[in-house]
Amino acid sequence: MKRIIYLVFLFLLTNCNEKESEGYLTAEKAKAYFGSVREICDKDAGKLWGKNLYGPLMYVDRTTRKITANQQDNEGILKEKDGVFTGFFPREQIIPFGAFTLGGTLFATAPLPPEEDEFRMKWMAVRSLYRCFAVNSGIPVSSFYLSNMDERDARLWVKLEWKALRKAIGSEGEARRIAIRDALIFRGSNRELYPSMVSEANRFETNEGLATFTHTLLCTNSCEEFRTRLLENYDRFYAMPSYSRSFGYMTGALYATLLHDSGFDLRSIHSDNYDLGSAVRIVYNIDLPEVCRDVAGSIALSYNLDAINAEEEERLANIRESIHKQVSIFTEKPVVYLELESPYFDFEQEDIHPLDTLGTLYTSMRVSDNWGKLTVNGDGCLVSSNFKYVRITAKGFRADKNRYTGDGWQLLLNSEWEVIKVEQNYFVRKLMP
Repeated sequence: MKRIIYLVFLFLLTNCNEKESEGYLTAEKAKAYFGSVREICDKDAGKLWGKNLYGPLMYVDRTTRKITANQQDNEGILKEKDGVFTGFFPREQIIPFGAFTLGGTLFATAPLPPEEDEFRMKWMAVRSLYRCFAVNSGIPVSSFYLSNMDERDARLWVKLEWKALRKAIGSEGEARRIAIRDALIFRGSNRELYPSMVSEANRFETNEGLATFTHTLLCTNSCEEFRTRLLENYDRFYAMPSYSRSFGYMTGALYATLLHDSGFDLRSIHSDNYDLGSAVRIVYNIDLPEVCRDVAGSIALSYNLDAINAEEEERLANIRESIHKQVSIFTEKPVVYLELESPYFDFEQEDIHPLDTLGTLYTSMRVSDNWGKLTVNGDGCLVSSNFKYVRITAKGFRADKNRYTGDGWQLLLNSEWEVIKVEQNYFVRKLMP
């Protein structure tokens, strides 16, 4: 009797584990999402970008790496099952959020969120489809990091610019023009302070901002819903402790909204270094002072500058507290060093926490480089301020052939690379000839 009960329990446990490993995206659900995304793209019918964005699309489970796609790749890697095409994402590759070529086919790739969210499933797919459109249009997709955007003065100007843009989007007529003028003065003040970063800031806003605008517009059904979703994103980005990898998403989307409202043809944008702010200035016929900082200070008082200063003081206090907590993990205790040569990062914007001169803490991140693939959770990892290396804790360090693990991280090392121990620390390096 006990044996029978044990076997029944084992059977149930096995079934539960199998169901859990399948995740929430069944073939039926996937077909429904593919259908919904196609309807969204067909409804636009190429009005926004001159081409229907729908095309090869796949959702990827980050845990199991299972692919569920709407079509087969050119080389037949994916196999048809229950009306969708399935396979597994290459283990040596980081799962991107955007465009990825698999089996000779460029797929819009959307990593599955931890929990099912219908709107998120749709906008992630549409955003990735836009990414494929951008790649096919010759606009390169890059990873952006503007370290100056975490400096206090830069953040002040960005917040003032955003507040003025938000006011402009909620206004009409002359009130809108005045708010746009204010935003452009704050923008100009920031760029006068960091002239060497202007080109990269334009690229960031064009690449990520237009993608944010596109998925928000296409995945909403009315002007009111669009504004609601856009401002929800605004509040989320505004509160982020780091703008170095995030400001372009929101700034570009806000300027794109103003351009779209004016009837501007976004299809005329053919460069990844396009200045969306300059386009808004021309469209709305805005005159700016020769030196924006000469007048920006007095205008800032109308946008609750005292509150922004208080927010930034609180942020700096939180950074100091974080440094106190994290410094021992990455500087005093044994650590693993990985030099960055040509990295590709995958992370959530909320997982970024600047630690002043120590660098930036990513509580969760996936990075691939010439040496292999690193997946980090738990204690996180520290990326140096000069963006040259990554540190992870050596606590719990274990090695199994080319796989290395520690508390909160996993490293899959490519051939011709090794991990060596120097005193208490570990270093990843290329094999010596």
